[in-house]
Amino acid sequence: MTAPTKPTPSTPETLHTPVLHWFEENARDLPWRRPEAGPWGVMVSEFMLQQTPVKRVLPVYEQWLSRWPRPADLAEESPGEAVRAWGRLGYPRRALRLHGAAAAITERHGGDVPTDHAKLLALPGIGEYTAAAVASFAYGQRHPVLDTNVRRVFARAVTGVQYPPNATTAAERKLARALLPEDEHTASRWAAASMELGALICTAKNESCLRCPIAAQCAWRLAGKPAHEGPPRRGQTYAGTDRQVRGRLLAVLREAVGPVPQPALDRVWDEPVQRARALDGLVADGLVEPLPGGLYRLPLT
Repeated sequence: MTAPTKPTPSTPETLHTPVLHWFEENARDLPWRRPEAGPWGVMVSEFMLQQTPVKRVLPVYEQWLSRWPRPADLAEESPGEAVRAWGRLGYPRRALRLHGAAAAITERHGGDVPTDHAKLLALPGIGEYTAAAVASFAYGQRHPVLDTNVRRVFARAVTGVQYPPNATTAAERKLARALLPEDEHTASRWAAASMELGALICTAKNESCLRCPIAAQCAWRLAGKPAHEGPPRRGQTYAGTDRQVRGRLLAVLREAVGPVPQPALDRVWDEPVQRARALDGLVADGLVEPLPGGLYRLPLT
């Protein structure tokens, strides 16, 4: 049996050219990548794409931008309307955070998504990743953009391990900064290209090494693809969880034209303790507003 080839460390220069060329030839035509999307379209997409696949996001994204083409348009609506329009994308607190960001953009920045990274980061509901992504993809700035796909590409190609840690580490941030091209435009393209490579080729399962532009220098492949030795990877179990119950309760409220009585909510889940816990969680998260008389509705403020 032939021993695995000794890994050869990748350098920024040897990674940039093949990945960027591959991206030019293979990038998906997604609406938030088109010039007409604008910074607001980019921001909306980044909120929606967190933990949600592109094919589920596309129809909701189109409807959202048609209804609320500017942050001020969304800010004029109640938070509950944002939750209603979010539909079944999952993790509906993202809808509340996006509504809060739209209100802050309208109030603080005249309705325009700010260009400055620090001002983006200061918006409610905007974290390190989203601020960097909007600054990079909307304004062509030079920032390390570390989503799950990028982290997996860097872990395999450079670090030589199958999967990155469960949470982003200081070492990953340092590596991402070291790999950033110096030129702003190239850096923003690199951010998008490395993300697309992880989404289409260097996937979590069944990676397509034969089609990968950097397979010849991938440290993990050259090492013989050693199995993951870190902490167990977090699963995505949904059936029977509080998340599923919350989703069913919200579905009733989204479809209602007025406040919903408790019995209508009780019918969506048989187990009363879990149902009550899920409803209490929705209220605590600001996704549901309780009213006198045992009625519930999506939030108005």
